[in-house]
Amino acid sequence: MSPFLGEFIGTALLIIFGAGVCAGVNLKKSYAANSGWIVITMGWGLAVAVAVYAVGRYSGAHLNPALTVALAISGDFPWKDVPGYVLAQVLGAMVGAAVVYLHYWPHWKETDDPGVKLGVFATGPAVPNTAANLLSEIIGTFVLVLAILAIGANKFADGLNPFIVGFLIVAIGLSLGGTTGYAINPARDFGPRLAHFLLPIPGKGSSNWSYAWVPIVGPLLGGALGSLVYKAVFLGKPTGALWGVLAATAVVLAAAKMAKGKTTSAASRRSL
Repeated sequence: MSPFLGEFIGTALLIIFGAGVCAGVNLKKSYAANSGWIVITMGWGLAVAVAVYAVGRYSGAHLNPALTVALAISGDFPWKDVPGYVLAQVLGAMVGAAVVYLHYWPHWKETDDPGVKLGVFATGPAVPNTAANLLSEIIGTFVLVLAILAIGANKFADGLNPFIVGFLIVAIGLSLGGTTGYAINPARDFGPRLAHFLLPIPGKGSSNWSYAWVPIVGPLLGGALGSLVYKAVFLGKPTGALWGVLAATAVVLAAAKMAKGKTTSAASRRSL
């Protein structure tokens, strides 16, 4: 299997399980309806673990453009492979979202709230505030990438590493996910949001494109910071790129704070 196919399949699996648990908890007449945030965070954590187990040997199981770009910025992944990885991740996320749509086919008509339907596919802020929402995504992805690199530096029993990373996702969801649904992964949000836009979902409403840039830009900045801080602090190899990304982050946050437009809250219950 090629690395690009591995990223496609792995990200599709991630979304099938991740968006699937969102659908089960939030759509009407599902047996899992109203089972709560802990069920959703566990579902996403296990989704990541299963996806990493499935394709880790073929592609390294990035499954996330923020991680791919972060590793390239820190010099640990070739830039020439970044476009292919990112495209495979986004396409895989779209396919995974389409599978969830088909799996829950009769439940869309039974659910009246368009925001709930969008929340199955994409994230949204609990309290719309562009700068704060962006900062939440930056912090969540910073923790994700820093912790993944730190976990990778430890020795575990064979095959245990993906399981530990899955619990990292659970921890991020429980501790940091309540503000924006913790996308922490541009492909996880953009691919399913695009699928939501394209699929004939009954009564689906808006795909909330005005917010869509936040779970793209925030994770890319946070992931880059996570990898560069790890390299500087844990490995003692600081680079000038760290100061560049810090400056870019400050500029983007300042611009977001100055923006007068408000994002629309989606009834989202999760993400990667």
